Amino acid sequence: MVDSPTLEQIVSLAKRRGFVFPTSEIYGGLANSYDYGPLGAELLRKIRNLWWEFMIERRDDMVGLDSQIMLHPQTWVASGHVASFTDPLVEDKTTHKRYRADHLIEAWVEAHSDQVEPNFQVVDLNLETMAQFIEQHKIKSPDGNPITKPQTFNLLFETSIGSVSGEKSVVYLRGETAQGIFSNFKQILDSNRVQLPFGVGQIGKSFRNEITTGQFVFRTLEFEQAEIEYFFDPEETPWEPLLEEWKKYMWEFATEVIGLKPEKLRWRQHTDKERSHYSKDTYDMEYLYPFGWKELWGVAYRADYDLKQHIQFSAKNLEYLNPFTQKRIVPHVIEPALGVNRLFLAILCDSYVDDADKQRTVLELKPGLSTYKAAVFPLVRNKPEIVEKARNIYENLRKTARVTWDDRGNIGKRYLSQDEIGTPWGITIDYQTLEDDTVTLRNRDTTEQKRVTIAELSDDIR
Repeated sequence: MVDSPTLEQIVSLAKRRGFVFPTSEIYGGLANSYDYGPLGAELLRKIRNLWWEFMIERRDDMVGLDSQIMLHPQTWVASGHVASFTDPLVEDKTTHKRYRADHLIEAWVEAHSDQVEPNFQVVDLNLETMAQFIEQHKIKSPDGNPITKPQTFNLLFETSIGSVSGEKSVVYLRGETAQGIFSNFKQILDSNRVQLPFGVGQIGKSFRNEITTGQFVFRTLEFEQAEIEYFFDPEETPWEPLLEEWKKYMWEFATEVIGLKPEKLRWRQHTDKERSHYSKDTYDMEYLYPFGWKELWGVAYRADYDLKQHIQFSAKNLEYLNPFTQKRIVPHVIEPALGVNRLFLAILCDSYVDDADKQRTVLELKPGLSTYKAAVFPLVRNKPEIVEKARNIYENLRKTARVTWDDRGNIGKRYLSQDEIGTPWGITIDYQTLEDDTVTLRNRDTTEQKRVTIAELSDDIR
């Protein structure tokens, strides 16, 4: 069995089985854009629901929010996104294709590791030092052509609102979901009996004008985030142990709730040069994707930077009043920020098994993530009594579990089809069923089969 699939295998399965489609494919597609098909939409929904239940509903110190995609444009001035939400851009002087300078440097370093210092970190380079590195090592575009010097490229999508031509106002599609939490902080305090420490979480779409292509749904123009801003008083709740608590909680969700393999996860602490100026400490939970270790989930101690920025730019009081001590403070924040689409991709990669011995491909999804708990198969289609019996079982199971009906082709092909989409159980109704009310129950992961009574099915497929 292949332990780590290639990205090509994941992309092929995702399209073949209806997890992910290229956006607008009939018109030639759109760069860095994908649609989620019937099975992909179901998997995304389950990820959202599990995250919300684990991060919001299970905790007494958390509340949820659903803020607008388009916020007042001053929001992004205050947050620093208008001025500094940028990537380093270079352009092929011949083809005029654009690339991220840091990614070209990373590719060069990977191919010439003997020519750089052992601890060399591309993330520590700024625009000037990137330009020097590119010039020194004569780095070219993927097409082999000279490239321009790096320049800043703002990632915010700009649009406008207004019903009268010439009187339109510039607004931005949000680059992250966090700012809607900060701008609603006072209203949350006024409308809910929350006390420090407490957190606000939300799941929603964000937009970034990405340059990079070729990593499937890992990096796209439109993506989904699940972010938390956890507010606290650093004098009463020290930030170091709080950060560690969140790291453990995130790890528990990734490994136990979602079921990612721990050996394919690691923590990476940001270097001093890489870390944002307002952050006291930042960690990335990285997953080993087919294209290497990349960020799946980040957690940062942002101090009181964000609320203070919005206080300054809005001239509104966003302080927290302790109801017991009457002490007023601007709370500090720890921010766990998850890329939902990146988790989606990690799940596909982590559960993908190329079972060469049995000539099949399997998605060994946790049952809580699979679209269907079981598939119901009538052994043959031309025996009305078998089809009727199978249909009765199917309708009864549907009352308590998400199951699917499959009567296409031979039974072997049906098993293989359900294996590829991750259905944990196959239930076959055959001639013996008509005699003793037993069915064949097949396990997706082991392919083992056993006879069970119809009455036992609901418990067996949980």
